[in-house]
Amino acid sequence: MTNNDILRRIRYTFNLNDRKVIAIFASADCEVTRKEISDWLKKDDDPTFTNCSDKQFATFLNGFINLKRGKKEGDQPVPESKLNNNIVFRKLKIALNLQAEDVLEIMVLEGLELSKHELSAFFRKPGHKHYRECKDQIMRNFLNGLQRKYRPNTEGKVVYKWDDTEEE
Repeated sequence: MTNNDILRRIRYTFNLNDRKVIAIFASADCEVTRKEISDWLKKDDDPTFTNCSDKQFATFLNGFINLKRGKKEGDQPVPESKLNNNIVFRKLKIALNLQAEDVLEIMVLEGLELSKHELSAFFRKPGHKHYRECKDQIMRNFLNGLQRKYRPNTEGKVVYKWDDTEEE
């Protein structure tokens, strides 16, 4: 999955308008414009589509943690220059203050059953012998489960709303 795909899904799931996304970036000490956000949220085949870089997306995720958990005193975490699904998964778990049981319940909402051991393998360091790479299918199921849990007005259906132009 691309950073843009995940950003679209998070934005929809948590009903984040452009102002809120700008504020999330600002809480991680980064300024973005409404045009940049708009270009990131466009469909991949749109001529004005722009890729959201790993560093930009890591900054967004750090800001999302600040939004959901509160901003820590002192310096903000340095955004990673290279992201993978494991890092994104971990940051979302931190932002939403999810325990292993919570994540497993979210996965079950999508019909995917994992053991605690399988889940913990995604959060280990890459050199660890039990480390497991988080594939796109796992990430997709997790994001769909989040949508079912945090955006229940979709009546249990996963809805993809790519061109969300509504503003508060």
